[in-house]
Amino acid sequence: QVQLVESGGGLVQPGGSLRLSCAASGSIFSLNAMGWYRQAPGEQRDLVATIASGGNPYYANSVKGRFTISRDYVKNTVYLQMNSLKPEDTAVYYCNADIQTRTTMTRTFYWGQGTQVTVSS
Repeated sequence: QVQLVESGGGLVQPGGSLRLSCAASGSIFSLNAMGWYRQAPGEQRDLVATIASGGNPYYANSVKGRFTISRDYVKNTVYLQMNSLKPEDTAVYYCNADIQTRTTMTRTFYWGQGTQVTVSS
């Protein structure tokens, strides 16, 4: 079994910063790409940023230059540093990871439970 546990969401004023964390645990054989998605009320879930196993990042145009994705290979954790936050960044943020488990040796995309980010004055 695999778990993704997110933390770091909250309420912040426009222009402020937040750092999200997502730790993967369980029967992990290999941890491949990891990423962050977000979903605003009434909207579809959209990609925010991903980071490959080799460390190459990808960002949605809407967050380029403001958000930074990184990962800690020892802690099996992915981070999302969010700066210059805007009201339109308000959403539930979900962690996603491509994991090969020890039990089945198959690769599956896992999701975290989501963490709320609210940008408001």
